[in-house]
Amino acid sequence: MDLPPFLLDQWTARFASASPPIACNLASSTGPGWTLRELAALGDSPLDLTDTPLGYSSAEGSRALRAAIAALHGADPDWVVVTTGGSEALSLLFCVLEQPGASIALPDPGYPAYAAMAMAWRLDAQPYRLAREAGYVQSADAVLSAVGERTAAVVVNTPHNPTGSVMKRDELSRLATELSGRGIPLIVDEVFHPIYFGSAQPSAADIDNVVVVGDMSKALSLPGLRLGWIIDRDAERRARLIGARSYFAISHSPLLERLAAHALANAPAILGRAQAVADANLAALEAMVARSEGRMAWVRPAGGTTAFPWFTDGRDSRRLCDAAARQGVLVVPGDCFGRPDHVRIGFASQVGGLDHALEIVGSLV
Repeated sequence: MDLPPFLLDQWTARFASASPPIACNLASSTGPGWTLRELAALGDSPLDLTDTPLGYSSAEGSRALRAAIAALHGADPDWVVVTTGGSEALSLLFCVLEQPGASIALPDPGYPAYAAMAMAWRLDAQPYRLAREAGYVQSADAVLSAVGERTAAVVVNTPHNPTGSVMKRDELSRLATELSGRGIPLIVDEVFHPIYFGSAQPSAADIDNVVVVGDMSKALSLPGLRLGWIIDRDAERRARLIGARSYFAISHSPLLERLAAHALANAPAILGRAQAVADANLAALEAMVARSEGRMAWVRPAGGTTAFPWFTDGRDSRRLCDAAARQGVLVVPGDCFGRPDHVRIGFASQVGGLDHALEIVGSLV
């Protein structure tokens, strides 16, 4: 099967070995990075991995890791299935949900891999629109408008990539209840939870008929661990997920599982740093948009690590993105998300040098 080009990945890969190198990466959707030394030093005593057996883990993940993931979401460890990043989590879910003629309701705009992965599992992508003119608000009614007799599942991403919008708790609960009556599970992608600006909200893992997807890459800022998870209270579907994973991946690395469990044991330090950087950098980004004097507009993110401003004159953003990259600043052209007049800016990974980078971007607006 020929999948559509992954424009987002192609764009970032194009500059991975740029010469001179990119000085400020605002294409990243993660929080501030960590080294192995810094991560191992967190907590009361440094982590020592030298006694880790380099064998297989269980397909669902070690009990210690599943308990740590469950604690982050207020869930039962038995509901957790460990995966190789959020991507495998979605692939596993789409695999067990696949049936002839079925479709998946997906946000538009949204993370491009959703639709490609649905296609890979022969599921039709049925988009529901997040309207710019409505502030990209995520509502149960907008999602339900895309649900039909062939819908096998619904995906909600909150906080949302690329816009930073958040679906309120009461809307999530109402949507999950409405879908439950139709026998349709609600998949809530929470990879940017719990980074919020203003009112925070708990994980959706405790809501009936919700399957949560999470990972270590975004809010937890550790993409190199390649570790994600599914939280699903449906025991029958969970058994199918574990069975599928036994074929796909056998297990995760026990070395990386121990690192992830250690990171989650110290989640307040990791998430606190990410939140502080995101708060400060979001304020700087807001000031840049204000300085554009109306040439650029945006919906201020309510959560997550990405923003999705746009040119008010409707111009294509790729020229700006190319020009910024030549000056050492990487941002993502909106056509990677089907919105050429937008630009996605990741504002939580850069600890220093942001002001200068935003001056460069602002000068090109």
